[in-house]
Amino acid sequence: MEVWIGRDGERHGPYKEEEVRQWLRSGQVSADDLGWHEGMADWQPLSALFPQELERGPASAATIPPLPQAAAATVAVDYASFWQRFGAWVIDLVLLLVPSSIVFYAMGGLGAYEHMLAQLQTGADVSNAIRDYAESTQAANIAVTVIGFLYYTLFECSKWQATPGKLALRLRVTDLQGHGLTIGRSAARNAVRLTNVITGLIPFVCYLAVAWTQRKQGLHDLLAHTLVLNGRADELKPIKPRTDSGHGSFNA
Repeated sequence: MEVWIGRDGERHGPYKEEEVRQWLRSGQVSADDLGWHEGMADWQPLSALFPQELERGPASAATIPPLPQAAAATVAVDYASFWQRFGAWVIDLVLLLVPSSIVFYAMGGLGAYEHMLAQLQTGADVSNAIRDYAESTQAANIAVTVIGFLYYTLFECSKWQATPGKLALRLRVTDLQGHGLTIGRSAARNAVRLTNVITGLIPFVCYLAVAWTQRKQGLHDLLAHTLVLNGRADELKPIKPRTDSGHGSFNA
């Protein structure tokens, strides 16, 4: 059986099954890399095609065939810059203001604000007025926070791999292998953002790390093992198997 390997939107091969198994055991190909062979309806991770290889010990170096240079080559990754991500955040913030404001006011936020102003005008203690306002709007603030969490989580694990703000700037969110996020990973990524919303530090804590980390990762990216890359998901070339000859060659 011959197996194609898919990595970073490109296909490599076909290779002999035994070679792929040995590369998987030696770590020369990742368990998250995609594989396909005749008879399969779609690509699957190599860990799903050859799960038994992950349980075996590493193959002897002397018996491992060399991995073709094209398949081993690292594809240049175009990471989104700090200012691109900040711009996307601003766009998303503006878009979120509409539903958030509607929910906030519907849950008594406007009335609580007017009551605080009335207290201040009558000479009430400022700290007491602010505390009353915070207590009155607690439920509304929780609802607004949940809206933001769901907005980011569901958009970033969708087929677009991006919120509307990121789409506008042609960005996408991926895992470290360049694949789309599962809903679990997306939720974990945005749980960090949620923590910073509660403490009032967003976007500073999450985003400042983007300016100096090698792969332009924010705190939430580092903890959830994600990347933000240039290029929209719907513009990427799909990985499609080919049936022509060319063993060991690179096919774009």
